[in-house]
This record gives sequence, structure tokens and C-alpha cells, in this order.
Amino acid sequence: MKLETKLTLFNTLSKLVIVILFVALLPKIIQKINQNFTDNKLRKQRDKLFELIRTSGIKDYTYASYSPLKPEYYSLDEDSTLENLDTIRNEKRKIDGDTIQYRILSYNFKLNNHKYLLEIGKSVDTIGETTTPLQNIAFAILVGMVFLTIIADQLYTSYVLRPLHLIIRTKLIGRKFPNFGSYREVETSTSDFQYLDRSIHEMVETIEKTFQKEREFISNASHEIMTPISIMQSKIENLFESEDVNDDVKVRLLEMQRILNRLKSITKTLLLISQIENDQFLKEDTIGAAEMLNEVYEEISVRLLDKNISYEMDIPADWKFVQVNKFLLFNLFFNLVNNAIKYNKENGSIKVTGSNQNGEYTITVADTGIGIDPENIPVLFDRFKKFRASLEQDSFGLGLPIVRSIANFHGIKINVSSEKNIGTTFTLTFPAGLIEA
Repeated sequence: MKLETKLTLFNTLSKLVIVILFVALLPKIIQKINQNFTDNKLRKQRDKLFELIRTSGIKDYTYASYSPLKPEYYSLDEDSTLENLDTIRNEKRKIDGDTIQYRILSYNFKLNNHKYLLEIGKSVDTIGETTTPLQNIAFAILVGMVFLTIIADQLYTSYVLRPLHLIIRTKLIGRKFPNFGSYREVETSTSDFQYLDRSIHEMVETIEKTFQKEREFISNASHEIMTPISIMQSKIENLFESEDVNDDVKVRLLEMQRILNRLKSITKTLLLISQIENDQFLKEDTIGAAEMLNEVYEEISVRLLDKNISYEMDIPADWKFVQVNKFLLFNLFFNLVNNAIKYNKENGSIKVTGSNQNGEYTITVADTGIGIDPENIPVLFDRFKKFRASLEQDSFGLGLPIVRSIANFHGIKINVSSEKNIGTTFTLTFPAGLIEA
């Protein structure tokens, strides 16, 4: 999940929690607001009544009354109690046989040597009449504000994270590792992103230099090693022609020659990998897919006969590889088929199949061999990573690294699936335009 999506999701969930809490607390809040509003209104009515008493006298107001529908209650009469009252609370009053709950202001005072008790009340039911409309209005406003803040958060998050997206898109995605091209600073006012941009560039630059040094070393070392190997091979061949060399020495010379051939093969392989990774090959060839795989079969058919392995090919006749390097692509398929033979069983089979699904061309090389341990598949293409099976086959461990280098050179994706003692399948997925039908 993208960082921007996570932030948006967090903001949305946090606001949802706020809405739930607000909805849960809203009735009590509205009730408290209504009650405070009613209490203030009762106090204002009391103050207004005192102004009228000062103007007109108290006799005109000493009575008890209530409105016809009984939502309000009023009473002013002489008070015989000793306590001083100045309260607002809910109390019940029985009026015309009906017991009604009122919010009553009770206040006693002295005037002209008489003590009076004033009560002004409002029906609790009428106080709650505005609760539901107020809740609906408050909820609608809250939902609108939450919706607007989510949009604002989304826009602001997109704006703030735009440099990060740019760094990922221009510095990491779509780059051919380890060649990343020239450095272009991402414009941003966020210091963290500036630091990240510089750090990624410095890290990539270090990796690129290290890889370049490795490639140069492999290339130079391969060239330098080939000269003494050739000289030693020539000297051994000359010794074979010498008359004073006995048979025991010749056997040892043959062993030395085999070792030199192995060393020469490894050196040539390393040089080939170095040349591929340094883009020293052109991609200008066009060749039929079935034609190339037939060439692979013709060159390797003797090895198939040695283990009595059947070879089946199902490649559409109209498929053509375009803008490829024929030599390298031949090596790729040769190494895959060679591997399929090397690790296959006696009387086994190899099947090479081409398929096209929704414009995506794939070629699979499947065998019925010994299979690969699941833990070895992730490091299958690592250079010099030799497994027990490779050691038993006296392999150099460089066939699949060559396959990967050639595949990367052409932009081909490789997927490996295997099951122990059942077989292994290599699936090559070709980029658009590399195969024409």
C-alpha cells in the first residue's frame, strides 16, 4: 500500500472515530446546552419581574398560573420557610390532575417586611423538543466538515508527498541497474526529502562505481589470464610431440590440459558476462524463433541421445525475434536446454513451448529432471553459487548467470518453478516488440 494511501486511510479512520464519539456524546451535549439556555432564560424572566415589581408593586403579581398547554409555570406568594432559596432544578407539579415535570427557578426574597417565594418554571418536555432538530443540524454540519477536511487532507498529502513520488519514479523505478544516468536534484522545500534524494544518489553512485570496477576487473583479468593459458596449452601440446615423454607423463599432461580447458572455459564465460553487462553487443538481428531453437537442438542433440531424453518443441512457425543479438539469444536457449539435459533423468523429456496471451509472448523450457530445492531458487542465478547438484555434474556454475545477463540485456523476465524429483520449468516473458508474429 502506498504511503499516501495509508495517510489518507489514517486521516479518514481518525475522523470516523471523532464522528462516532461526537454522535455518542451529542445528545448529552445538546441536553446540556438546552438546559443552560433554559436556566438563563428563567433568570432573565426573574430579573424582568423584579423590574416590574419595583415599578408597579408586588400585589399585582402575587398569584400562581400556567399557560393553557401547561408548558410554563409561574408562582409568587408569601413564603413561611426560614431557608434562603436561589435554585434551578427539575421538580414535579400537579396541575389540574396532571403531574408535570418542570425546570423551576426557586427564589425567595424580602420586601416590605414580608418574605416571598418566586417560582418560574418551564416544562422539561418542551425543553427537549429542540434536541432532535439540533442534533440533526449538528450531525449534518459535522459530516460536511469531515468530508471537506478529508478532501483537504488528500490534496495536501498529495502535494507534500509529490517530491517523494518523484524521487521514487526518477531515481528507482524504470532505471537499468546499476546504470542510473546523470543526477538531477528533485525540487522540494522539505528538508527530509532533500536529504533522501542526496542520500539515494550518493548510494547509487557508490554502487555504480563498485559494479563498474568489478566489470573492469573481470574483463581485464579475463583478457590477461587467456594469454598464459594459451602459452601453457601450446607448451603441453609441444611436450606431447616430444619423443622422450613416457606414457605416465602424457597421462598427467592430459589431466593438466583438461584443467587448462576448464580454466579457459571459465575465463571465456566471465569475459562474455562482462561484455554483456558493459553493453558491448548490438541488438540488430532478426531470426525466426523456431529456426533458432532448431539450431540449438541440432547442436545439442548428441547429448540428448546419451541419456535417451526426448525433445519436443511447440513454437509457432510465424514467430520472429526482432532487434536481438542472435549470438547471445542462442547462448541463452542453449544454456537452458543444456541445463535441462544435465539435470534430467535417464529416459526423461524436455519440452519447449511458446504461447501468446493477450499480446504477452512467453517461451517455457520444461524438463522432467531432479528439480531444485525451494531455498535455492532465489539464488539460482547468482554467479559462482554452486549447489550439490552442480558439484556432482562437475559444473562451473556459470550457465544460469549467463542466462540472466543475456535476459537482462534484452529485457526478458525469467520465472522459475520447480518440484523435487518432478522437474523444473523456466518461463521467459518477452517485452513488447521483441517477438513479432
